Amino acid sequence: MTGLGLPKADRPKEVGLSAKRLARLSATFRQDVERNMIPGAVVLIARAGCIAYAEAFGWRDREAEAPMELDAIFRIASMTKPLTSVAAMILAEEGKLQIAAPVAEYLLQFADSTVGAERVPAKRVMTVQDLLRHTSGLTYAAFGDSAVQMIWRDAQPMAENQTSAEMVTKLASLPLMFEPGTTWEYSMSTDVLGRVVEVVSGQGLAAFIDARICRPLGLRDTGFAATGDRAARVAEPQTDPATGSRPPMRNVTNPGRWASGGGGAVSTAADYLRFCQMLLNGGELDGTRVLAPKTVALMASDHLPPDCNYGETARPRFGALPRSPRWGTALAWASLCARTPADAHCRARSANISGAAF
Repeated sequence: MTGLGLPKADRPKEVGLSAKRLARLSATFRQDVERNMIPGAVVLIARAGCIAYAEAFGWRDREAEAPMELDAIFRIASMTKPLTSVAAMILAEEGKLQIAAPVAEYLLQFADSTVGAERVPAKRVMTVQDLLRHTSGLTYAAFGDSAVQMIWRDAQPMAENQTSAEMVTKLASLPLMFEPGTTWEYSMSTDVLGRVVEVVSGQGLAAFIDARICRPLGLRDTGFAATGDRAARVAEPQTDPATGSRPPMRNVTNPGRWASGGGGAVSTAADYLRFCQMLLNGGELDGTRVLAPKTVALMASDHLPPDCNYGETARPRFGALPRSPRWGTALAWASLCARTPADAHCRARSANISGAAF
């Protein structure tokens, strides 16, 4: 074991990778840092359970002239979603959470959902499966200007000074974009799922993920805050030349009351690599089993109905999507697969990031 989360191969070719081609990757990241396209990045590449490449580039905090280190802590944004989804599947394995059950069985606020700006009563029931696969009818207000999204924007459903319970009460009062089960729409579904985990487990989401995922897997720097000594390792965004200031970011060193299951966690590249390796191993890592192999296989299969549509957030980002779990159609893996390589590259080249961990 190394400080990088997994054993390190002596040479890349031991796991079938080319050192020469990996050097191109290094050159590209260095160029992007020099051109101010990104402040910095941590890149880990593993294959066959061994790390073949581990490099830190640029600045953890460009303005403070703090160099990037391999143990930098990143705001992992929507890569929080797989953590929350695994938490839900742990409860499902234990028989405490029914994937096919209506969300209203756990969150009464969703008993009378409406659809569209006209607030027509929903004909379909939103299920836990809908939350896992982003077919709940929920949306993200920032990813479009539809009538429903404008209503959502006015309600500020992602305000940091709220609890998860307050967030759910607010969301349940807003209209859905689509009838549940009919349309894939990248959304706050996983935030609602996080509240389901809280209600079913009797624990806060942060506490449950820490107890059932992070501590068993040794993810020491993963959670919903980076306080104490860890605060000095947080990667920060660089100044946006268009505004002359840093873009707004969640304050993870002094977090609010809401542990956002859809985008509020922090982690290191090494920690997240261990989490991903657990999934690749079928739910087990270093003798610790988090999920059963059949559960992971279920998560990695396509669960969208044949007549499912793609919503407003999908089309401008991805265009026409193929029917494949790779494109976010898999139960509980939507956020793992929601970004195409091109989209990830565009995000990495934006000034509005706090570094990049790949």
